[in-house]
Amino acid sequence: MATGIKDKVAILGMGCSKFGERWNDNAEDLVIEAFVEAIEDAGIDKSQIDAAWFGTGIEEQHVGKSAVPLSIALRLPNIPVTRVENYCASGSEAFRGAVYAVASGACDIAMAVGVEKLKDTGYGGLPQRSRGAVNDLYWANASAPGSFAQLAPAYCVRHDVSAQDLKRAMAHISVKSHDNGALNPKAHLRNKINEERVLNAPMIAEPLGLFDCCGVSDGSAVAIVTTPEIAKALGKNNDLTLVKAMQLAASNGREAQHNSWDGSHFVTTRAAAKRAYKEADITKPRDQISLFEVHDCFSITELVTMEDLFISPEGRAVNDIMDGVFDADGALPCQIDGGLKCFGHPIGASGIRMIYEMYLQLNGRAGERQRNDNPSIGMTHNLGGFPHQNICSLTIIGKEGA
Repeated sequence: MATGIKDKVAILGMGCSKFGERWNDNAEDLVIEAFVEAIEDAGIDKSQIDAAWFGTGIEEQHVGKSAVPLSIALRLPNIPVTRVENYCASGSEAFRGAVYAVASGACDIAMAVGVEKLKDTGYGGLPQRSRGAVNDLYWANASAPGSFAQLAPAYCVRHDVSAQDLKRAMAHISVKSHDNGALNPKAHLRNKINEERVLNAPMIAEPLGLFDCCGVSDGSAVAIVTTPEIAKALGKNNDLTLVKAMQLAASNGREAQHNSWDGSHFVTTRAAAKRAYKEADITKPRDQISLFEVHDCFSITELVTMEDLFISPEGRAVNDIMDGVFDADGALPCQIDGGLKCFGHPIGASGIRMIYEMYLQLNGRAGERQRNDNPSIGMTHNLGGFPHQNICSLTIIGKEGA
């Protein structure tokens, strides 16, 4: 019987490029930037990597349909390289491939890479594959802001929350993320804002205003993983960072095709969270998790995810947000690096970027934004697709013995 992967895989090294409008760099440049940091952090030579997984969401824009560009960019020694794609959870999918390869014994050392180069396409938001051709729309008659905005009225109806109270909580989320991003030298957006500016910003899709939406960015992130035994043999003897759980849940059609879903939450997040907590032996997530990152593509997404992860009680996320529970100095910080909102959202890189921040925090290397309460468990929530059709990937990492 399967027992899960808890403590079977250690993170040997990680790296992340600066996110933002990287006009003078191509996807390969971004990958190299993140890889150099990761390989130096791991303290190994690239010849020691047995296999790699490459996550990118919109391959038509920069790297093509195969993993060959990654192997060429890094001059990998003819090892297996696999390209994966799972909407905005493509980075987490690459990480899952590398982690499972090590946990299974198929590889001693494996690498996960995520990248996206979006700013050169000319689109303000995510580009369509066909750039508008009628016969090849990626998601016909749907937009990301329009779809995610519908979570808000559904949430208000389900939990008897006023639209005004919800908007104020969403504004607090955005202000919090900008405050955090201002302390992050690799973040795309580093400007502080206030609640009034959020509430008076141009409307994108009611009730989502300009500051309720994450940025579209260029960037890359890399993770190198191995077994705890090999990590120690390589000199990583102090405070190993171990993978405690990895779970993925995909929509099965219920949300879009059956009226049992009321549109106020993510079915996949709740399913993945239950499995991840069981795999990591977490029974009280609000008490046991030190800090976390969620897929805050929009402020409303972050809000409902607090309840989908069983951190906030049903209908109480608004209260927890306004009480500052998830602020950088709160009891359970969320998006301490600025999140998708301000660190940025290069689709294929985001999942690994979230893990990168948890890794830095657990190792006391997060600079000005470092939590000083000795964090021991970090969780990331990476979502791909729309509320009615999506994939949720959850990763929990922690210190040895946690």
